[in-house]
Amino acid sequence: MHNAAALYGVQVCRKVLPLITMPYLARVLGPAVWGTVAFVGSLGEFVVLVIEFGFNLSATRQIAQDRHSPEKCGRVMAGVLGAQAVLGALCLTVAWLVSWYIPILRDNRPLLWAGLFYGLFQGMNPLWFFQGLERLKLAASLEITGKVIGLIGIFLVVKSPENAWEALLLQGVPPLLSTVIGLYLAYREFPFVMPTPALVKGALASGWRLFVFRSGESLYGVGNAFILGLFAPIASVGYFAVGEKISKAVFGLLNPVREALYPRISRLAAHEPLEAARLATVGAAVMILSGIALGAGLFIFAPECIRIMTGSNFEPAVTVLRIFAFLPPLLSVTYSVGLQWLLPFGQDGVVNRIILTAGALNLLIALAVAPRFQHVGMAASVLAAEVYVCLSMVLAVAARTPFWKGPKPQEEETPLVSEVCNG
Repeated sequence: MHNAAALYGVQVCRKVLPLITMPYLARVLGPAVWGTVAFVGSLGEFVVLVIEFGFNLSATRQIAQDRHSPEKCGRVMAGVLGAQAVLGALCLTVAWLVSWYIPILRDNRPLLWAGLFYGLFQGMNPLWFFQGLERLKLAASLEITGKVIGLIGIFLVVKSPENAWEALLLQGVPPLLSTVIGLYLAYREFPFVMPTPALVKGALASGWRLFVFRSGESLYGVGNAFILGLFAPIASVGYFAVGEKISKAVFGLLNPVREALYPRISRLAAHEPLEAARLATVGAAVMILSGIALGAGLFIFAPECIRIMTGSNFEPAVTVLRIFAFLPPLLSVTYSVGLQWLLPFGQDGVVNRIILTAGALNLLIALAVAPRFQHVGMAASVLAAEVYVCLSMVLAVAARTPFWKGPKPQEEETPLVSEVCNG
């Protein structure tokens, strides 16, 4: 409960504070410039994805299981930081080369570098380390302080569309502060280990499957505004981004429950698998009921949300938001039934197959409908992918380890699942 409370503070900053700045930025920047900021911000989210490389799941799991060994935690930290340095340099190089072929990026260099600044430091945020230790109060305090500073900066600095790049740059200040101070505090307690090729290779090897999972998820999760901006008017990107941000903020209210449960279930899966199953079941009930309530409220009050948040210039975003109102119930099932069970028990391959298929499905549908239906078509494409993921996760859990009967043996079961079966 303490960890969930700390994560609620983080979620308020990550999801709710942007809803405070969005009414201001939408009115100051207008649909077209706001759409450009959303497009470049989506590119920054791709950078976050690559630099995180699934470490927020794989390394969190390792730290949770080895928390009583400072030496092991130090090696995990060294491997992850070394890998992130390599991945960060790769992202900056590729983004610079690609920008010459995309007019929006080529014509908005300050905005491009602001987006990359945000992506670099958000990706390196060591919140995963403290999450694995289940000591989140300090890490949450750092992130909250940084977000508040960034919020104040936006209101003081951004006064016209010409300040669009500064709005994005200021979003990178909070993760910069969290990263620098978080690493300092981590190394005060745990020994510093110099990253070596072996540690970097080991970190990449443990995280690559979950990176594949996150990569597939990004094709229908964080990169939709970027995909839409490649073949739709930039104002449509603005309408889509408004609906997407509001829906994510609403579902973000459930993220602290999920993120607090994940390291605890991962630890119990290694030592008390039956207790892990019980905790996962309770978490699923809370998540699903809350997701249904949030989705219903979002659908009913969508017009009021858009009008209050952005004004009359963004009325087309109402349809997008009503489509996205179906996501909280779907995502609550996906995360609680699937990811809170399959990943802690090592079923990474199953999750990867589902997510990659969903990412490809989203991309194909988007290419077919978004050029004609623009922001509405993109939203429908995202919803179709989420429906596929939700159903596939439920079927995967039912086939392998149904909550109500206990785990069943599989041909390719992991040692953790075998332990549950024997229990």
